[in-house]
Amino acid sequence: MKKTILEMLRNAGGKFVSGEGIAEKLKVSRTAIWKHIQSLRKRGYTISSSERLGYKLDETPDLLLPEIIQYGLQTELIAAENRIVYKNSVDSTNELAKKLASDGAADGTIIVAEEQTGGKGRLQRNFFSPKEKGIWFSVILRPQCTPKDAPKFTLMAAVAVVKMLERFNLQAKIKWPNDILYDGRKLVGILTEMSAEIDHVNYIVVGIGINVNLRREEFPADIREIAASLSEMAGENLSRVEIFRALLEEIDKLYINYDFDEIFKLWRQYNITLGKKVTVLSAESGDIFTGQAVDIDAEGALIVDTADGRKIVYAGDVSIRDAK
Repeated sequence: MKKTILEMLRNAGGKFVSGEGIAEKLKVSRTAIWKHIQSLRKRGYTISSSERLGYKLDETPDLLLPEIIQYGLQTELIAAENRIVYKNSVDSTNELAKKLASDGAADGTIIVAEEQTGGKGRLQRNFFSPKEKGIWFSVILRPQCTPKDAPKFTLMAAVAVVKMLERFNLQAKIKWPNDILYDGRKLVGILTEMSAEIDHVNYIVVGIGINVNLRREEFPADIREIAASLSEMAGENLSRVEIFRALLEEIDKLYINYDFDEIFKLWRQYNITLGKKVTVLSAESGDIFTGQAVDIDAEGALIVDTADGRKIVYAGDVSIRDAK
């Protein structure tokens, strides 16, 4: 019922809606309507009330609530009806996503939280995820593919993020495989995990963390010089809701109209790694080596020419001499 009341207030376009009229339409008492209005206020909505005129929606909170995200969202699958799981606080959206995926959560289900208390980054690093300062979410995908194709969805997510930023006139670059950089500093982290059989992927979970409205001094000291936020890029605070909707739409388009040749093309266009001298810490062997990043292969692995020959890097940490 709260959802219906909210829709009626939104559709009024900033004008008052009679409480009696709402009650008659929903066939409940005006007292029941008042209780639902109070509940919406507790969720952060600013609603004016007048004994004579009724109720008016003044402001929607910049919270990543399902009814806010889905209002005006243009997606076919990602975060569609009943495919948003919202948490005020969670240890890790990826961990919850994996549990829900194992329990049968639908393709395109997202798990979003206002904060993560144990956010995870690549290579077992912690990911700073303060309350209501960024977008911290995971999406469950169930593509018909083999495990060797899973890394492609990491590249897809990175491309979706950069395309989303372009909608807001913000230009960023991708460092292989999935770090989104501004001025050489990290704006976005992406962590992809999967459950698979030998020849079949059960599900892929793509976790994405975006620093939105964080000032430099709000970052922990150990990442302050290597992290950046969208508000820093834009010179002002931004709407997390608008950014999140735009990103979900970009992921949806790339996933629904899956064309990996096009994704590869876009990744190469946005990347800052290829053609650069890089130092690589291989996740497979633990080796550290330096060379020229020359390309990515059909599976998304990085191809590096070194003094000892060509190396293929499927997972690891890459640093670039000049990442700006």
